[in-house]
Formats: sequence, C-alpha cells, structure tokens
Amino acid sequence: MSENFKEAIASNVPTLVDFYTTWCGPCQQMHPILEELKSKVGDKARILKINVEQNMRIAAEYQIRNVPTLMIFKNGQPVWRQVGVQSVPTLESAINAVANS
Repeated sequence: MSENFKEAIASNVPTLVDFYTTWCGPCQQMHPILEELKSKVGDKARILKINVEQNMRIAAEYQIRNVPTLMIFKNGQPVWRQVGVQSVPTLESAINAVANS
C-alpha cells in the first residue's frame, strides 16, 4: 500500500485522505460526509480512506495520532490537515483553496 499511496498523493489533483479506524465512532460519521463531498467536488479532487491499523507505516510517517485525521495532499506534499469530524462546506472550501493554488 505504501507505494500505491505515494503514487496516489503525487498528483497535482488535490487528494483528500481520511485516516481512520473501523471502531472509531467519529470516523464512521465521516463516511456520509465524504460521499456527499465526492458528489460535490467530482473530478476536482480524489478521496482516499486509509485504515491506520492496516497501514501503520503510513500513519507513522504522517504522525497520525488521532482519528479521524483528514489531510489534503497536492504534488505529494501535505498542504492541509485537520483532526476530527469535518463538515462538507469546510472540506469543500479546503479542496477549492488547494485546487486553485
């Protein structure tokens, strides 16, 4: 997964990554939010979900200490990060800012 992850975030299209665990209640709340977000942003951004328990090396590399942690990557670099449940407008605004930078 590590190499695939690096390839996925290397794009100049913003990639929103949801770092989560299956047992985390707030992480489960993010699923419908991300579904709605995807319908709003379409091809303007990619959305990935990374289970931190199955991808410990990636979680350690990006110092994921709390879940959910949401990060936006562009050209392989992290450009935005928030911890906790985020709203569709917050995420859409962050993606638009990154896409237009």
